[in-house]
Amino acid sequence: MAPKKRKIRVDLKKNRGKRARAGHELRQAVQQDRIDDLQASERVSGKGALTRRRTVITDVDEQTADHAAVPSLDVDLDRCRSGRVLSIVGSHQCRVQDEQGEVHVCAVRQILRTLSQATRNAVVAGDRVLFEPMPGQQGMIHRVEPRTGTLGRGSGRAQQLIVANVDLAVIVVAAAAPHLKPSLIDRFLISCEKGGVQPLICINKCDLAEPRHLLPIVGQYANLGYRLFLASAETGAGLEELRQALRGRQSVFSGQSGVGKTSLLNRIQPGLGLRTSQVSDDSGKGRHTTRTAVLKQLDGGGWVVDTPGIRQLRLWDVHPEEIEGYFIEFRPFVRYCRFPDCLHLHEGECGIKQAVASGLISTRRYESYLKILSDRDDD
Repeated sequence: MAPKKRKIRVDLKKNRGKRARAGHELRQAVQQDRIDDLQASERVSGKGALTRRRTVITDVDEQTADHAAVPSLDVDLDRCRSGRVLSIVGSHQCRVQDEQGEVHVCAVRQILRTLSQATRNAVVAGDRVLFEPMPGQQGMIHRVEPRTGTLGRGSGRAQQLIVANVDLAVIVVAAAAPHLKPSLIDRFLISCEKGGVQPLICINKCDLAEPRHLLPIVGQYANLGYRLFLASAETGAGLEELRQALRGRQSVFSGQSGVGKTSLLNRIQPGLGLRTSQVSDDSGKGRHTTRTAVLKQLDGGGWVVDTPGIRQLRLWDVHPEEIEGYFIEFRPFVRYCRFPDCLHLHEGECGIKQAVASGLISTRRYESYLKILSDRDDD
């Protein structure tokens, strides 16, 4: 079905008038007979905040519209080229590679930033865009094409997209330094399902831990049907299997700072030259070496995006009553809850709590559910 045309109203860049003079200043001027001293450029009356807006025509595809979508603006196709965003440069610029392989540093059209009110960033790595090339390998992005798989998180009162148009998310955690956080894995799994991305869990630095210590966490996610790899960027263990999993896929590496996402990518494809650093000795946490998401083409086919490390992942647009649906093992037992709006906290006759007590649901996963429900992170 062809997208429908729709008119929408958007704010201009300068959408505020001059602030009106405070009333007490005018009264004082009249009382002291110094009206002539008032600045003529200031307003004495009237509205102090004038909102200036314009009407634009957009394409709205009702079948693919979602919270990460950007309205598709009408553009002059004869003047534009198709490209893919490789990385973000500064606040309103990005590197775009066109279909001929040329890279342009492009600015983002102001109206696009205005339209993207549901997200903090109008353009992200992986976006397919239409841009107008300009002299000196410059350009102007006029339109962001409809997105498919996305990975994002909450940031303040808006969503911060991490990457767009991926079909595989490699959730990287460390067997040691920094310590493994199961509830962070579960948050990523929810974000992946929300964005329509297939998750893959990769436990890096396996050379620093006893295999028997990893068996509970490995068995837990494997039994739930999630694909899981044990790897070591230091020794090279598991890298060939991971390399094969990335072949021909549009993927993203994401996880905490210091878990070794960039080191894994440098070993999977030597020559990428991505910067790495060690975990802080003082805090035991990773340092933010990767500052922005960077999209790289793989020799074996496909693309991969290396993203900055995070320490917390706040879910976006997930209501408390929806969280249970993202825990696969909860689904068969929800029907046994007495109350239809049961949150599985302190309610009586709760099917989920009974399943936990019987060992049918992992205590670790149930605790992770409680942390996500209360919006708490691991220590």
